[in-house]
Amino acid sequence: MSKTHYLSQEGFDKLTAELEELKTTGRQNVAKAIAEAREKGDLSENAEYDAAKDAQGLLEMKINELEKVMANARVLDASQLDTSKVTVMSKVTIRNVKVKKEMTYMLVAESEADLKAKKISVNSPMGAGLLGKEPGDIAEVVTPNGTIQFEIVSISI
Repeated sequence: MSKTHYLSQEGFDKLTAELEELKTTGRQNVAKAIAEAREKGDLSENAEYDAAKDAQGLLEMKINELEKVMANARVLDASQLDTSKVTVMSKVTIRNVKVKKEMTYMLVAESEADLKAKKISVNSPMGAGLLGKEPGDIAEVVTPNGTIQFEIVSISI
């Protein structure tokens, strides 16, 4: 059973465009590379042909993975989300209990995660530790350097 992938409309549109690009341009480029390699003669000793076939296999695997994600995707409407606890698409402000530093992150699907944009995956240790918490709760996040405690300061959309 595949798990549900919760996406924003922006993330869904981005994945749809990427999938379409791979199916059209990506497949055309791979087919062209295979045809060019075939023209060079004996296929049993043709490294270019082997490389092109490997690239084709990787492309088809990527297309298959994206199709699985899209088949199980659920687009979330931010206006319908509950802000009483941390969920996917929540903007959560947290305070490190030890050093008293505040940070704000948005919890997103794995495919939309971007640390520079302060978007963290719900599947990451931080995201998993924050999910379901309410303002005032203490979230314990296990890191390679030990467990860090974060207080949930506020939740917004």
